[in-house]
Amino acid sequence: MLDIRRIRSNPKEVVNALKKRHGNFPIDEVVELDEKRRKVLVQVEEMKAEQNKSSKDIPRLKKEGQDVSETFKKMKLLSEKIKELDQEVKEIDEELKKLLLQIPNTPHSSVIEGSSDTDNLEMRKWGKPREFGFEPKPHWELGVNLNILDFERASKIAGARFTLFRGLGSKLERAIINFMLELHTEDQDYTEFSTPFMVNRDSMIGTGQLPKFEEEMFHLPSKDFFLIPTAEVPLTNLLRDEIIAEKELPIYYTAYTPCFRQEAGSAGRDTRGLIRNHQFDKVELVKFSHPDTSYAELEKLTSDAEEVLKRIGLPYRVVMLSTGDLGFSSAKTYDLEVWMPSYGRYVEISSCSNFEDFQARRANIRFRRENGKVDFLHTLNGSGLAVGRTFAAILENFQQEDGSITVPEVLKKYLNGLETIKQK
Repeated sequence: MLDIRRIRSNPKEVVNALKKRHGNFPIDEVVELDEKRRKVLVQVEEMKAEQNKSSKDIPRLKKEGQDVSETFKKMKLLSEKIKELDQEVKEIDEELKKLLLQIPNTPHSSVIEGSSDTDNLEMRKWGKPREFGFEPKPHWELGVNLNILDFERASKIAGARFTLFRGLGSKLERAIINFMLELHTEDQDYTEFSTPFMVNRDSMIGTGQLPKFEEEMFHLPSKDFFLIPTAEVPLTNLLRDEIIAEKELPIYYTAYTPCFRQEAGSAGRDTRGLIRNHQFDKVELVKFSHPDTSYAELEKLTSDAEEVLKRIGLPYRVVMLSTGDLGFSSAKTYDLEVWMPSYGRYVEISSCSNFEDFQARRANIRFRRENGKVDFLHTLNGSGLAVGRTFAAILENFQQEDGSITVPEVLKKYLNGLETIKQK
């Protein structure tokens, strides 16, 4: 959520920043409502001052033997009017909040302007895509042939765009998760959590999924719970409505969770295999940072996610998202894209974002400076990584001509030293 004081003091700056997102946002309505609210508050304060004056006059008037009935009538009318205006302020506040929740974050000045993902800027590459002496197969064919993925039975028990891992597929998926968590907690100082997979509405509002993306979420109406679209939601909300001591920052959290998304409107886009499912696994990284250091923390967060790909040995590139591809809550985002041989291109496997104080304002997460002043901190998050896409990338990049898969060196210890996944 944007700071209303920022909008109030310089609405043109906010409008110009949001123009880079190529959307229409209700800044004028916010300014108008904010002005109306302040005018009503002035009226309330004037009436309360008059009420206080009358209240102080009553003992004096009584002492002088004067009739105070008209003064009491006046005070009653003032009290009723103040109550009406207080209700009006409450209604304006609700409408203001509703409008502010619809407005995305403003892009950081370093983010390039663009209209879509085609304008994203490649920052760097790591690793060289492998040259095959044969036609590489897509991961969904490799997985089915090896009997480690089963899409037909997954569809039977749940529906389209679900995946069933089996046998060595289940073990490989678990190995990937364990490797990621071990790396993040032992080498990179993240604290691991096991969180609920359902959250309440306030949690979803806090991280920016609601109200804008409600149709893309899986909702449980009986409890007004939502299946989490990412562990970013429960991890960030761990500190909702809390004040952190400045000396505790930065704070690093990580969690493995399944993730649930309707993926509305994505029909035909990477819907085969493991790339775009309704349920998928992910290891998430979340940071709570001092505002002065959050962009240094974004670079480090991106590096932490990259380390997973480097250690596995998967070629990838890092791109900065343009304003046209930037997420609703993000001020700046780097995407990590892994090389997929059967696609002949790089595919997103992680997004690392700095939300600045946007989520912190929505979730009321603050820190107390050493001088006692309380401010909103900055939140960041990134995938470390999407497990299903990592699984798919391993199958495609480490495949052999006979359809077997060479197990990456760093994963062998989680698979009892297994060297190769072969057809039985």
